[in-house]
Amino acid sequence: MAQQHHALSSQESYNPNHLLDILLGKMQLKNDAALSRMLEVAPPVISKIRHHRLPVGASLLIRMHEVTGMSIRDLRDLMGDRRTKYRLSDAQGRPKPEEKAAAAAAAAAQQAGQPAQGQANQSGDVTPKTGNYAH
Repeated sequence: MAQQHHALSSQESYNPNHLLDILLGKMQLKNDAALSRMLEVAPPVISKIRHHRLPVGASLLIRMHEVTGMSIRDLRDLMGDRRTKYRLSDAQGRPKPEEKAAAAAAAAAQQAGQPAQGQANQSGDVTPKTGNYAH
């Protein structure tokens, strides 16, 4: 099976093992199994992070912060994450295709002088939206 590495692992300084080792020492834990119990994650999660098959995600980073009291910035520094912004994906914040289509239809209707569904027309009446609504 081919090894899959995540994008963050391409950073030369990225070393999640350093972070995990510091947490083991700070929390006075004996092994990764104890660390996984402390962080309330399954043991394979810690193993996958150690072998660069899984990045340290935002929710785990927050959990580490809650358990240790260390700042998120300090935790990220310990694992060598030097990025200034922490994005989930390229598509984050983009409208879904059906939302784009609805917005385009509303814009076309507005240009044609017709109000889009749910908008007031010239007399101030609101056109009803379609759907099964109890009145």
